[in-house]
Amino acid sequence: MEKLETIIIGGGPCGSYTALNLAEKNIKVAVFEEHEKIGLPTHCAGHLSIEGLKNLGLYPLPKEVLENVFYGAKFYSPSGREFLVKFNEPVTCIVNREKFDEHIANLAKKAGATYFLNSPVKSLIIENGKVNGVLVQQNGKKLRFMAPVIVDAEGANAKLLRQTYLESQSRGAFVYGFQMEVEGVEDLDPNVVEVFLGKEYAPGFYAWIIPKKEQRAKVGLAAGKGNLRELMHKFMHKHPAASPKLRKVRILRESIHPINLGGPIPKAYSDGFLIVGDAASHVKPTTGGGVILGLNCAKIAADVAAEAIENEDYTAKFLSRYQKRTMKLIGFDMKVMLTMRKMLNQISDGGLDRLLGFCRKIRLEKTVKDIREIDFQGRIIIREATKPGVLAFAVYLFMVYFFSKR
Repeated sequence: MEKLETIIIGGGPCGSYTALNLAEKNIKVAVFEEHEKIGLPTHCAGHLSIEGLKNLGLYPLPKEVLENVFYGAKFYSPSGREFLVKFNEPVTCIVNREKFDEHIANLAKKAGATYFLNSPVKSLIIENGKVNGVLVQQNGKKLRFMAPVIVDAEGANAKLLRQTYLESQSRGAFVYGFQMEVEGVEDLDPNVVEVFLGKEYAPGFYAWIIPKKEQRAKVGLAAGKGNLRELMHKFMHKHPAASPKLRKVRILRESIHPINLGGPIPKAYSDGFLIVGDAASHVKPTTGGGVILGLNCAKIAADVAAEAIENEDYTAKFLSRYQKRTMKLIGFDMKVMLTMRKMLNQISDGGLDRLLGFCRKIRLEKTVKDIREIDFQGRIIIREATKPGVLAFAVYLFMVYFFSKR
């Protein structure tokens, strides 16, 4: 049995960023990662906002981590109608997720965090209602590690939450993503991400092509229903805009992963226990991106854990400040994004065609050209709402949504 001050379950970006912030406060922290290598298997495309990374102190990134930068995005309606938003400087980037995760873990190690790889946490150790430690399998043995604060960063499946009786997101809030890395893509602007809307190809979400370099790209889609492989085959071979670009590609690797679009879980803390990242569903319901929001909340988790250790108070009442601070940071934006997701799911493919046509008609791309930070989308809407183009788009969106429901 080894005594620690904090234990992190999971060595993904949110777990490692929590560990980094704790280690920088001279707190003894250990990270238990179930896989043999940090960053594997990869779980998302790694498309991140540059401003969001800057605000976290993580940009610029090492050359081996950064795969490409983007000046904008092109949106396609179900019939192939285009709407392009482009900026004068890079707004987003794509990272090698394996190397990105390794980068944050290395920062945490340099700050003093200890990592245990190939060490899956089999269960929590709960005594008198408080989470006091973890039972870890290492080299065929089950070992107990104890700490006054345990941080769950195990990811979207969040199996350990069941032991605490905290509520996780229902499976109905999930979509499932099918991601491929390919080469031989044709006719791509290397600095523009492409997004494909429509229920026919990606019911409940969307499809994407994210360019890398040398005709390589990350191609994927997520859906709430249907066979993912069949949907991907249809997208690559039948979509009027995507199929000409993808008809000659060679698939290098592929992965399938869950994406939680249901908004934050109701309670992300209990006695001696905090939950961060995908396990807490700190994921944007609009785009499925969880890295930037998750890292912001991970920093809050580290701050609260440090305060608990300083005050020797590990009760749920004390740790509830984590929930209060995270909801103050992301609560409003999450409510807005949940509403937007519900509206987008309701709008018919014909309605999406009309919506993108209206965006082009009013030249909405000119109105939003100054936006740089894209993660806190509720705040963006409030800030931009007084602009005539944004107001016209909002009115038209509600009209399309209303008539789609009828």
